[in-house]
Amino acid sequence: MGIILYLIAVLLFLPLTIINIIVVILKNARTKGFFRTLNRYFFTGAIGLDIFANYEFRTLWNTFLRKKTGYQFGMKGETISSALGKNQKDKTLSSAGWILVYFLWAVDYQYWKKGGHCINSII
Repeated sequence: MGIILYLIAVLLFLPLTIINIIVVILKNARTKGFFRTLNRYFFTGAIGLDIFANYEFRTLWNTFLRKKTGYQFGMKGETISSALGKNQKDKTLSSAGWILVYFLWAVDYQYWKKGGHCINSII
């Protein structure tokens, strides 16, 4: 039964996301502005997905992104970037973990001179 519910949830996610974006725009764009509404929607959505992925894919991250003694991924409410930042500070990232940290550092230019994206994401 669990696998059926999982597959249904995965299949419904994209169409419901599209419908939700349309509703959010229609309800908020006039008062808050179109681009501001979209930016806020995608920003909060990205954080929610990040927190979900940190917990849901914890075995994958713990296997490939850190050394055995490193800080564990999968803490509820924490982002992948926060766990990466803790491992970055402890120097317990695997090669794949370092690649991801450098990629996020390059993308999030606002933190280039402040230690990088992951260090600044630590909660």
